[in-house]
Amino acid sequence: MVDIAVAALRETYQIDDARIYATGFSNGGMFTYLLWAERPDLFAAFAPIAARLRPGVEPAVPKPLFHAAGEGDRVVDYRAQLAAIETAIEVNGVGDQSRSCGQGCTLYGSQSGAPVMAWVYPAAHVWPTSTSERIADFLRGHAK
Repeated sequence: MVDIAVAALRETYQIDDARIYATGFSNGGMFTYLLWAERPDLFAAFAPIAARLRPGVEPAVPKPLFHAAGEGDRVVDYRAQLAAIETAIEVNGVGDQSRSCGQGCTLYGSQSGAPVMAWVYPAAHVWPTSTSERIADFLRGHAK
């Protein structure tokens, strides 16, 4: 289905195949993780927001990932979101290479070229106003 959607977009727009990204909020963020697990070759990077890994969804190919999580999220368990970030760190082969990238933000470098940026914001199950800009800044830096 995703391949059909991308093919339809290609018919209408000039698409740079090296810069196709997936992002989503809540269930859309969980779908973003599913896309990473099932179609990593199609996307350059991923940015799930307020999401966790569903059972059976197991990304295996290192890809740049931006994950934003609200500390007070009661819809998508915050601890499950942290576990998803830990999975991304493991899959992407991130060692002890981390640095702050702002308040609540940590960038985990990766020798495979697939960093993980985790932004924890002091809110519940919301899309903070600065999220879109943060995602765009991260994704701009990653092409296939």
